[in-house]
Amino acid sequence: MTKKKSATTKLLKILGILVVVLAITGVVAKTAGWLDSGSGATSVETEITERRTITQMVSSSGRMQPEIEVVIRPDVSGEIIELNVKEGDFVREGDLLLRIKPDLYEARIDELNAALLTQQSRMEQARANMLQAETEFVKNQQLYDRNLISELEYLQTKNTYEAQKSNFKAAEYQIESARAQLRRAEEELQQTVIRAPQNGTISRLAVESGERVLGQAQTAGTEMMRIAHMEQMEVEVEVNENDIVNVNLADTSIIEVDAYPNRSFEGVVTEIANSADVTATGSADQVTNYKVKVRITTPHNLEYSSDLLLSESTPESPSNNDSPTFKPGMSATVDIKTNTVYDVVSVPIQAVTVRNFAEQDSVDTEEPTVRNVSETEDFRRVVFMNDNGVARQLEVETGISNNTYIQIMSGLEAGQEIITGSYRVLSRELEDGDEIEAEENN
Repeated sequence: MTKKKSATTKLLKILGILVVVLAITGVVAKTAGWLDSGSGATSVETEITERRTITQMVSSSGRMQPEIEVVIRPDVSGEIIELNVKEGDFVREGDLLLRIKPDLYEARIDELNAALLTQQSRMEQARANMLQAETEFVKNQQLYDRNLISELEYLQTKNTYEAQKSNFKAAEYQIESARAQLRRAEEELQQTVIRAPQNGTISRLAVESGERVLGQAQTAGTEMMRIAHMEQMEVEVEVNENDIVNVNLADTSIIEVDAYPNRSFEGVVTEIANSADVTATGSADQVTNYKVKVRITTPHNLEYSSDLLLSESTPESPSNNDSPTFKPGMSATVDIKTNTVYDVVSVPIQAVTVRNFAEQDSVDTEEPTVRNVSETEDFRRVVFMNDNGVARQLEVETGISNNTYIQIMSGLEAGQEIITGSYRVLSRELEDGDEIEAEENN
């Protein structure tokens, strides 16, 4: 029994020694390169730098609206007794739109005419009284000059004459007031007939015949309809405060409308707001935007143009079939071209990454040193170049960018092979001097 136990112990010791020897041998073989474990190079994507034209864009979304849109409100109140248009109709300046029941205003004119005649009669009566008082005054003045009447009697006739003259003047002013009231009533009667103030399309109709509307001079009355220039449409967008400094009047733009997903249209910036729209003021979610209006310059809504209106019997021309029909409220995305550079060295945006040069300096320095926070942060933009299978870090200065490429102002030349991916490798793993293996682009 003792011999059997001793043999087992001896066997276990031999096996342990063999395992340790094999482990040490494997480590040495791997370090010396005796074992063929495959290439240790990092797999990357590359691209050759080229010269391109880059246009910087400011993108925003908004809604379409007519450049010119007039809201029609009544100046007088009443019932609509005649409505001559419907939504979508084209009207010319001066066309009859609707009538409001005029009965009350006609009755008011009759009443004021009668009041004016009454005031005219009172003025004639005041004139007669004034003339009679004048006669008495002239007669008594002659008698007073001859000392035939007392001074008191003379002064009484003089005061009576002055009073009658004042009454006559007051009667004249009352007539002017009555005439002014009559003119106002006549104007109100004319306002019961509402005509188109300009050429345009009825873009919105909010009332029906028989409906009552409210009109007041001091406050806004009932909105009855809107007349718009449908062939002059624009997109109103909100641009963030960080991008608004790059936007200027007359900047061209590309407009994409949700209703036309496979087409793009041209536009130009016509208006930039000076005051900001601030939301969530005082909170961490505060957003500051500025309204920008972009006119659509691509021909559109030709059927609404007064110069291109055709009779129903005339067939549409083929060119009209290709023109888009935009309506107020449509959603659109605008890419404003704010700046353009020509024939510049450019690389894909993802090829530019950042590295902390302060950390790299500390690695190169063997002696440990105490550094401030500012000394441990020195972030710079870099790209990695493929130098015969080795990644070489190049510090670069960048300029403007579009959705795909970014301008390289210094640090890189056209024709060099730079590493463009993957993002994980570029942003975190790749370091200067690492071995790389470029993937073939299909």
